[in-house]
Amino acid sequence: MHIGPYSLANNLFVAPMAGVTDRPFRQLCRRLGAGYAVSEMVTSRKELWNSLKTSRRANHDGEPGPVAVQIAGTDAAMMAEAAAYNIDRGAQIIDINMGCPAKKVCNKWAGSALMQDEPLALAIAEAVVRACEPHGVPVTLKMRTGWSAEQRNAVRLARMFEAAGIRMLAVHGRTREQGYKGLAEYDTVTAVKAAVGIPVVANGDIDSPHKARAVLAATGCDAVMVGRAAQGRPWIFREIAHFLATGEELAQPLVAEVRRLLLDHLQEHYALYGEFTGVRSARKHIAWYVRGLPGADAFRAAMNRIEAAPAQWQAVSDYLDGLALLGDRLPAVRRNEQEQNEEQDA
Repeated sequence: MHIGPYSLANNLFVAPMAGVTDRPFRQLCRRLGAGYAVSEMVTSRKELWNSLKTSRRANHDGEPGPVAVQIAGTDAAMMAEAAAYNIDRGAQIIDINMGCPAKKVCNKWAGSALMQDEPLALAIAEAVVRACEPHGVPVTLKMRTGWSAEQRNAVRLARMFEAAGIRMLAVHGRTREQGYKGLAEYDTVTAVKAAVGIPVVANGDIDSPHKARAVLAATGCDAVMVGRAAQGRPWIFREIAHFLATGEELAQPLVAEVRRLLLDHLQEHYALYGEFTGVRSARKHIAWYVRGLPGADAFRAAMNRIEAAPAQWQAVSDYLDGLALLGDRLPAVRRNEQEQNEEQDA
């Protein structure tokens, strides 16, 4: 699997998710089998580049390459400038966000709202490619199947983007109108793959090794992108990789390993965000890890009242030590569709 000059370890991608795929989470997924990870989306608004939020999202310290940064906006010139800005700060691949369905993004005509304005979408792609070409930086793009069931224009846009110089497309198998409701459909993703000669990545509802294999076979896509299913379960990438290679499922991870992974993740999280913000933003990660496990509801209720990093870290350690007394391996937990729809990816 290649993106421009970059050879990837495999064809398993981490979806860019706002508020989730920060540097600690990306690095964790890479260690656990993901071949590629894209940053949270960075705004193209120049006045926000020096904000603390943007600086954290653009933090790639110690991150293995290739470093991929997703940018979002509605003005072609501003998007081109944002691409150059991020290249100067270490980005090796630029990804354009035309897939985010969040209202606060679409209300500003960014994200998947751009799919309603094909000339503007094309102008942005062309401008970003022009800005990146002198640096040898490939440009990729993430989109949905369309704005609505009546406006599924992903195939037409895919051809336009390929002609503009986009080097890879990721397609979420839902329209913006769907958000995360219902089931992803892969017929449109398949049609996109058939329509272009550049790599295409299938995204949406890929939550198990069996589903990953089925989607790759059905669509003919070059890779799969996992978003919400990796929240609290970053080892899903090695599970998929093992299953694709052998046809066999891996056993559930050892509780001792999950304890080490989560506690290390928390330390990296605190280091990036500081104690005040880190403790609060870590709560969602902790909740995802323990969802459905014995005593999880009571633990979360207590943990959410903790405001100091050492106390939060120790509470997690104590909970997992108690879980280890019930068995060596993590109990299997099946998340239902309603639970998965509570989270969002871009």
